[in-house]
Amino acid sequence: MNARRVAWLLVAAVAVIAFAIWLSSLRHLERATLTGDPVLPGLEHGVNTVTEVRLRRADDTHATLKKEASEWMVAERGWPAELGKVRKLLLDLGTLDVVEEKTRLPANYAQLGVEDVTTPKATGTRVEVVSPARSWALIVGKPSSAKSGYVRVANSEQSLLAAPALSVDADPKAWLQRSLLDLPAERVREIEQRPLDVAPYGAARQKKEDANFTVTPLPKGRELSSAGAADVLATALSGLTLEDVAKSAAAPQAQASHAIYRTFDGLEVEVTGRKDGARALIMLSAHSTAPGTAEEAQRLQDRLGGWEFEIPDYKYAAIFTPISDLLKPLPEPAKKAAKPAKPAKP
Repeated sequence: MNARRVAWLLVAAVAVIAFAIWLSSLRHLERATLTGDPVLPGLEHGVNTVTEVRLRRADDTHATLKKEASEWMVAERGWPAELGKVRKLLLDLGTLDVVEEKTRLPANYAQLGVEDVTTPKATGTRVEVVSPARSWALIVGKPSSAKSGYVRVANSEQSLLAAPALSVDADPKAWLQRSLLDLPAERVREIEQRPLDVAPYGAARQKKEDANFTVTPLPKGRELSSAGAADVLATALSGLTLEDVAKSAAAPQAQASHAIYRTFDGLEVEVTGRKDGARALIMLSAHSTAPGTAEEAQRLQDRLGGWEFEIPDYKYAAIFTPISDLLKPLPEPAKKAAKPAKPAKP
């Protein structure tokens, strides 16, 4: 081998070694600067432009949150979304930063819960965020701790550990604005109770200052368990919340329980209730008998009329309390004296 050939080989070897060193340093640099980078670039400054958020799981559970005018709606229900919860999700997505890279192998995605939700056994949730200019899509997998969790940008091989930890739920019920009605007990003057298949009755007081509600009619020979036994009825529409909601299919059913709450200032709220298996369902309507509450009644009717709400079972039981629950128990029947034993035959 002549000297010139040896020289060329040495030059080539040096070039290869230099390229390898450069490539190695570049990879190291890319990995080093990845930590702290945004997972969804551009979203942090585009949060206020987002118009829609879609969440979906492998079992086709899905929720669609849409911005309409000044409020967010849960499209699957047609009911307002909890604004604070939607806002928190968007802010968390916008500030979602890389903690470290994880697996790039699809076979290992399931361990982190970041496999595509088109996979039947996928456990993660796909989140799509849409704005007029662009959109982002992310698969949110298992949590790693209270502060971080595993994610993978859709159509990317690289999975990531990222912070903050995201709270996502594809069930539309999870995003509903839950507050229905808050009628303070001190406003209530009268409650007319017509529970299904149980004797009707009323509870009333003449003045706000009256300590207790009187109940009429009482069953013959019965009395209230205490002077304030019926007072709890007045609290039933205080802090009333929903668990789910749907458009009511028809007018209030005859085979249902009814309760009418009347206030001292002229507001009337009628509650129509039924049970569907374990679900407690009600419809609400509001009316006014005095000018001072006409606007309030109309506002309530516009918001609540035409809907059927699933509410907590304990609230349903409080609204439609049977009169038997307010009465002293009947006395135990006297036990018959034991007959003396017959003498044994000789």
